[in-house]
Amino acid sequence: MKAATGQPKRSHGDQRPVLRALRHADGFTLVELLVVLVVLGLLIGIVGPRAVGYLGGARADTARIQLETFITALELYRLDMGRYPGADEGLSALVTAPQSAAKRWRGPYLGKRTVPLDPWDNPYIYRAPSPDGGPFQLVSLGADAREGGEGDDADIVVP
Repeated sequence: MKAATGQPKRSHGDQRPVLRALRHADGFTLVELLVVLVVLGLLIGIVGPRAVGYLGGARADTARIQLETFITALELYRLDMGRYPGADEGLSALVTAPQSAAKRWRGPYLGKRTVPLDPWDNPYIYRAPSPDGGPFQLVSLGADAREGGEGDDADIVVP
């Protein structure tokens, strides 16, 4: 039987088009799969280290921003108290009133009730007075939590 278009009429049970499609869908060869894997490996090898470098740079930037926040809080503390916290009081004087000056203290000077850790989960160092003669120095020791270092291990010191 032919349909009006001149094509043979197919019944619902005719499986020839499906079988023809399956015969021509051979898939990928092993060589093609290996080429794709090599290209993906090269991309990961090039992009991966750069992404890790950006992460390290972001942590250092975060530490610098936190240190600048501490400087602002220390300036507010000085305006209220007439001095910067001593070395024995440390940065905790920004969140808890020192016993010696509880009446003048108007804190907390930091948003949270605790002094945050640096991005590597190490405490910031507060030196008063600064080794270079200033009123104070703030330090993040970087990823290695030791003095000195380069790259992600470098110390971040202000001012």
